[in-house]
Amino acid sequence: MESEFLNNRDIVLFSLKPWDIEIGSSSRQYARAFAARGNRVLFINRALDRLSTVRFRNDSKVQKRLASLHDPGKSLEEAEKNIWVLDPPVILESINRIPFPLLFDRLNKMNNRRLAREINRAASGLGFRNPLLYIENDFIRAFYLNEMIDHLSTCIYYIRDYLPSQDYFRLHGSRLEPKMIGKADLVAANSVFLANYARQYNPNSYFVGQGCDLDLFDGKLREIPADLAAIRLPVIGYTGAILSTRLDTGLIREIAEKKPDWSVVLVGPEDECFRKSNLHQYPNIHFLGRKSLEELPAYISHFDVCINPQLVNDMTKGNYPLKIDEYLAMGKPVVATRTEAMEMFSGYVALADSPQEYIRCLETMLEEDPAGPERGLRIKFARSHTWENCVDQMALAGEPIKT
Repeated sequence: MESEFLNNRDIVLFSLKPWDIEIGSSSRQYARAFAARGNRVLFINRALDRLSTVRFRNDSKVQKRLASLHDPGKSLEEAEKNIWVLDPPVILESINRIPFPLLFDRLNKMNNRRLAREINRAASGLGFRNPLLYIENDFIRAFYLNEMIDHLSTCIYYIRDYLPSQDYFRLHGSRLEPKMIGKADLVAANSVFLANYARQYNPNSYFVGQGCDLDLFDGKLREIPADLAAIRLPVIGYTGAILSTRLDTGLIREIAEKKPDWSVVLVGPEDECFRKSNLHQYPNIHFLGRKSLEELPAYISHFDVCINPQLVNDMTKGNYPLKIDEYLAMGKPVVATRTEAMEMFSGYVALADSPQEYIRCLETMLEEDPAGPERGLRIKFARSHTWENCVDQMALAGEPIKT
């Protein structure tokens, strides 16, 4: 029986990413999944901070937020059925680099109070009653909101990344996120690793899965892109950001050296470290550059095996890799670095702990019949990862909570 915990409620969704971000975002998809269950959703865009108004003043999103500041009547709009988006008409103090915890916390509480005032005003105007507060991974700007939202019934904290490992959040993250987790009524995570991390501070922490937008990745064979057509087969391919903090350059190098007859193809924008690396000197490693999302299925459909040569560190080991679902939705064999977060894919993806094992897995996958039964199983598995299923799991986890 379906849980009623996340049905027909008023939800304040505090997002780390704005509604109008150019790429997809989990917060926007969760807002839609909540709304589809009869909930009313007040989506809180990331508020401006003082430095951003100077550094990025000409950015269109900053301009829109400034317009809301000068005319608060423009701050709230109905974006879709049952979803309202608030551009909080406030400017927050830029405090992230303040090293002193007591001063930081005092200013952060002031920032939270500014946000809460505008959220309460908007929620009251919409007739919200006993709202549920859903916080997406923002343990700084939302740290005190569960104490400041009027008539709050429940607080859910959602984790999709281990943010304390990232530069912007590192200074205060390891101190604040555990406290944020501890204060929540329910913690939902998109990977087993993150759920286990959260459970250290809150027993009501659950893995709820990850939704994926796979309409483009429909498994159909596309025309081969011109820059891929000239590359020798077999093609071992990767799509996504090519970042030295996330990808294992040594692993990529060893595959190329040990298997000179294979072509390693990397599709995506490179960071400075990759651009300067000697990987560009290998004749069988091909960097094809940034492509649009719409172009990626054509590349994937012509990869013989897809890879995720992930570097294992605090930033990556808990991440849910969306590209794996994209690969699988195209029916492709996949080899990936073994992490705790990747274990859920173990029935459909070959996981490797070392370069030697990685190469053995690639050899096995290259021998597979591309039209064999594994293809259909991979596609079915990837397509089970929907936002609706994630909300169902979240609702079941929250059922025991009294509201």
